Amino acid sequence: MKRFHVHVNVADLEASIRYYRTLFGCAPSVLKPGYAKWMLEDPRLNFAISQRERAPGLDHLGLQAEDADELAEIGARLQAAAAVSLAEQDTICCYARSDKFWSEDPQGLRWESFHTTGEAATYHAPQHAEDGRACCGPQPEPAGAAAGTPHAATSRTGAAPCCSAAGDA
Repeated sequence: MKRFHVHVNVADLEASIRYYRTLFGCAPSVLKPGYAKWMLEDPRLNFAISQRERAPGLDHLGLQAEDADELAEIGARLQAAAAVSLAEQDTICCYARSDKFWSEDPQGLRWESFHTTGEAATYHAPQHAEDGRACCGPQPEPAGAAAGTPHAATSRTGAAPCCSAAGDA
């Protein structure tokens, strides 16, 4: 069974943790520098917040698959519709290792379909810790930009993703 995912950029991590702890009635299940995540069962939700170099607000939505087969099914549907903007294998992002398919809805809202395969010690691949590249997935295209062809290792804008293969780390 899939889990809905919401990732929000926040300006003040501690104040946001206090708010969401109150809203959800529990502490985050993951608390790392600049990042917190709640894995809720009611509603079945993976809710993450991070204090990064992005404007506060909704970063992306997603579907978390329970296993590789469930992710492959989601990916096949997206690929059949030519909707994959980035496919990633064994990425490091948000203190986790995952396989992912990134897509965008017609309004440019980023969607992350993923299967988490393990934990990671860093927010993203270590080589991107100092270069300031945003994580995770392809960055939204400017308003009015034409959609490009899906790429296996770069975003539609041509920028390399920060969540690189673990073998590159």
